Amino acid sequence: MKRHILLCSLLIATCYLLPALDAGLVLDQNLAYSGSGDDAAFEFNGILVPRISGLLGNNGKFFVSGGLNYQNEPWGFIPELIEADFFFGFYGGSFRLGRSAYQDPLGFVVDGFFDGARLVLDTPAGVFSAAAMYAGFICKRRANIEMTANEYNYNNAAIEYDDFFNTYFAPSRAIAALEWEHPQISRHLRLKLSAIGQFDLADLTEEQLNSQYFIAKMTLPFSVFSLEAGGCFNLIQFAGKDETAFAAELGLNWFWRNQGLSLLARYSSGYSGDITPFVPVTTVKQGNVFSTSLVGMTVFSMDYSVRLHRTLSFNFLPAYFIDNYDDDSSGLLGGEVFGKLNWAPVSDILFTVGGGVFLPSLGNVTPDANPVWRGEMNIVISLF
Repeated sequence: MKRHILLCSLLIATCYLLPALDAGLVLDQNLAYSGSGDDAAFEFNGILVPRISGLLGNNGKFFVSGGLNYQNEPWGFIPELIEADFFFGFYGGSFRLGRSAYQDPLGFVVDGFFDGARLVLDTPAGVFSAAAMYAGFICKRRANIEMTANEYNYNNAAIEYDDFFNTYFAPSRAIAALEWEHPQISRHLRLKLSAIGQFDLADLTEEQLNSQYFIAKMTLPFSVFSLEAGGCFNLIQFAGKDETAFAAELGLNWFWRNQGLSLLARYSSGYSGDITPFVPVTTVKQGNVFSTSLVGMTVFSMDYSVRLHRTLSFNFLPAYFIDNYDDDSSGLLGGEVFGKLNWAPVSDILFTVGGGVFLPSLGNVTPDANPVWRGEMNIVISLF
């Protein structure tokens, strides 16, 4: 009886000391079946994400989430700390410390979770921010860093429990970022500028790759549509050589009532004279069936979305791929069509069913190759 009274007292004290504490649990599961010709493969993976958040005094808050990943082939469970973000606001700015998400203005140079700190200052001249980040303590599957051939092989190799510390963590890379954003230079112009430096902190006996990125993106918003354009100038130092690369994107977005249309063109350089392939810090996959990196590629894509019902929506996602990596492999790779149906019967449950096909016959690189098809299903449940 005394132990029950003590337990109740502790619970009441905890609720009093942490009145704004919030906890939750999310289950995200994916099922896919894909193939080409006579070959087909079944994929199953998911993640269980417990989270907790709360206030830190009058001007701070925190958010912590972990994850237990599971998958088939090979069957296994992979734990990870996804986010541990501590945010503090003050007059004219904010400061955050810990593990949090970061994305560059273009969304394909640096995108993911990193350990570090970020300072943001909101001034009449615009919003200035400075960030220092490190990737070496993140799960490699979460960081998705594949800047070299060795890192690509390492990232796609299985995580081994008997060699956990040598197969689990992302490559040891540090990132520094300076950004400036003005939400409205004129009535119809928003501008973002960013300078990012990436530093290879791996074993000094290996060939290190350091890189810098100078990014600009502008947005022209109008009543029902917006135009976006951006570019990145990339300097690379690798194996004693200084290299130059670049990437660019152009997008048009239109929204009207219950539907929207987004058109996007992305280009990244390949070998051409003194220009070399563009090397992003993190690999952001392009496409839903073909699913390739942006390195040495041109990708045209579309996303048409329509809300069919209060709980039901549909996305149509075609894309076309052009290889411009070098003279030997360049050409039209082909196009894909993909569609997905999203159903949210209640706010805590989301079902998604999708499928599509990639057609090499629409290109000239491998026009006789078999089509690649993929069907998938996803369910996300917020348990509490």
